[in-house]
Amino acid sequence: MNAIVFSAVWGIVMMFSSVFIKSKTTPKYLAIAGAILLVLLNSWELYSGAPLFDIDSKDMILTNSFNLSFLAVVHIGTLLFFLLNARDIEKVGEHVGEYFALIFFVLCGIALACTYNTLLFLFLGIEIISIPLYILTGSDKRNLKSNEASLKYLLMGSFSTGIMLLGITFIYGGNINASFFINNLVLGEGPLSPMLAIGMLLLIISMSFKVSAAPFHFWTPDVYDGAPTVFTSFMSTIVKVAGFFAFVRLFENSFGKVQDQWQTLIAIITVATLLFGNITAVFQQSVKRMLAYSSIAQAGFMMLAVFALNDMAREGLILYAAAYSLATIGFFAVLIKMNDYTIEGFNGLGKQQPLLALCATIFLLSLTGIPLTAGFQSKFYMLMATAQTGRHLWLVIVAVLFAAISAYYYFRVIQAMYFKDATGDPLVEDSNISIGFKILLSITAFLIIAIGIYPELLLGWLYH
Repeated sequence: MNAIVFSAVWGIVMMFSSVFIKSKTTPKYLAIAGAILLVLLNSWELYSGAPLFDIDSKDMILTNSFNLSFLAVVHIGTLLFFLLNARDIEKVGEHVGEYFALIFFVLCGIALACTYNTLLFLFLGIEIISIPLYILTGSDKRNLKSNEASLKYLLMGSFSTGIMLLGITFIYGGNINASFFINNLVLGEGPLSPMLAIGMLLLIISMSFKVSAAPFHFWTPDVYDGAPTVFTSFMSTIVKVAGFFAFVRLFENSFGKVQDQWQTLIAIITVATLLFGNITAVFQQSVKRMLAYSSIAQAGFMMLAVFALNDMAREGLILYAAAYSLATIGFFAVLIKMNDYTIEGFNGLGKQQPLLALCATIFLLSLTGIPLTAGFQSKFYMLMATAQTGRHLWLVIVAVLFAAISAYYYFRVIQAMYFKDATGDPLVEDSNISIGFKILLSITAFLIIAIGIYPELLLGWLYH
């Protein structure tokens, strides 16, 4: 509850800051302060169980150690995102305070999408997440690609919202209690009725769109590539993992008792997502577009949590949210500083900027799933969760094979940094790389190694 109220209030504060504060640098300090307060308030609720904002939600919002731990990962990731990229957000346009305000409104939607107990609040949370993102995607008004991406995202997102509402309608009409509460659908007694089956299918389609799972992923590369790079970093990490948490919460509480009736469909979506994401990423020359396709591939691994729905899957989702977010935010922070976004643009970075190259290498190794990184632990937990179900064990083999394919396109960037010579021009302007940025990037890389070696550092929040 703390996260919902405070993120909304701080978003309003950031809106007023854009009106009354003319400086472009002051809003970033307000945003960083807000992110720190979010981390503290959520941690207080996680460990004390007593929210500062105790509002009677009529059981439409429920908090527990699982969703509060996930929100802690989201808030810490957002804080690192602000610390690493606040200067780059200032360069997007003139309305800096409003950009930060929209991000805090997105965080409010994420808090709703992680704590909802009714389908109505699921819809509300998803829409509060989506609408600010449409604006952030088109925030670079001078760039036609940004305008095109924003329009495409708006049209496709609106269409998926309609599908979600239609699915909620079918589920409401199909359950005997005529209830929107996800724990009150009375499933598990025989096969699904036609109305419930149609409603569930429509919700799978709409949620798959939100997390860019195949075959509903086609908007992702164009939107991520057209949006300002700094906002692509946020969209492809914090927003994506929040969508998966909402996905898991919906199916665990609403359709968990009929898991055997939809598990095969989720398995097919998982394989298709891994296939499209990895194979297409292999042929990309733009690192930014490659990361867009690789985010689809990473979504395939996170779909395994929806497939499994067991304790190992819950732990794996927390680990994956942290590992993927830290590595991707960190690598995007490096990418933003580059003068050339192509793979050749990284040639010789290991000699020109050794620390940046080292941190970027750790981020890419984690995304690949190399041992001693958080990415390895998260993938291991997802594979173990799938194996524990005892069904469709071929999924484990398929996921491992595609993880090996992903090593090819991630290692191309590492090869360019260390085994190819630069053209002679500076790859990164030294004026853009401060000592503080290097320290923060090193801390992010250290966290990835620390979680990779000792995952209980993060999982302990679930069982404090």
